[in-house]
Amino acid sequence: MTILTFKFASRCKLHGMKKIDLHSHTLISDGTLTPNDLVERAKAKGVEMLAITDHDTVDAYEQLSPASYDGLKIIPGVELSTQWRGVGVHVVGLNLSLDSASIKEGVAQQEKARADRAQIIAKRLTKLVGPIDFNRVSEIANHSQIGRPHFAQHLVELGVVKNISTAFKKYLGDGKPGDVKQCWAELPNIIDWIVKAGGVAVLAHPLKYKMTWTKRSALLDDFIVAGGRGMEVVSGQQTKQETDRLARLCVEKGLLASCGSDFHQSSQWSDIGTMSAFPTACKPIWLDW
Repeated sequence: MTILTFKFASRCKLHGMKKIDLHSHTLISDGTLTPNDLVERAKAKGVEMLAITDHDTVDAYEQLSPASYDGLKIIPGVELSTQWRGVGVHVVGLNLSLDSASIKEGVAQQEKARADRAQIIAKRLTKLVGPIDFNRVSEIANHSQIGRPHFAQHLVELGVVKNISTAFKKYLGDGKPGDVKQCWAELPNIIDWIVKAGGVAVLAHPLKYKMTWTKRSALLDDFIVAGGRGMEVVSGQQTKQETDRLARLCVEKGLLASCGSDFHQSSQWSDIGTMSAFPTACKPIWLDW
């Protein structure tokens, strides 16, 4: 049996790139910064290649000013919600054409699904905690797409819970009443949109899904059959053991490796461009970009 050993490059520093972050969010979805503010923060943190991957929308790119890039390479991207065997999973599409009909139609379908999902979440929460002010939730979301974090903030405002963490633990987290998955397109459809847009489909943050490693491997098998070509071997802060195991899985499956902070807002634990070390035995997804 061949035993793979892995060396690690600090914070995705590979092939002349000081810092690479291919998974981040703006306030267009559930982040806290405007697209241009995110770009400025990325530059300030030394990031040289950045993908903005808002949930089920590419509207952030319409607000970006190319003049603000100033040496920062922007990779067009999106994070699409889907489901696999009843489990909600996310697929990041990278280096895709934003003008592609497939991605435009796919995003439009996802945006409708998100709007329908928000109404379902509001109705479920109303039954549990009392009236939900949907207009206020929309305000929290900056009148953009509404996600579970926006409902969580509203529950804090209403005094139903003390903080957002508790809101997810009691009402909005995986398996809770506010966790609505049935509205999403199936995994093969999601990947097809990305591929037809000239992009690469990447399985996002594999460790976030509550499943065994055997099931995670089966997910990747179906992902590959559908046309997926990459997986995030680094997503924010991980232990060396976690990264090592993901790296082995990535190599075994013959996938390209990606990395990202999954940035939403800065804190003492996370920031744009901040993540665990990248395993050099994996083939980086960005080599030809």
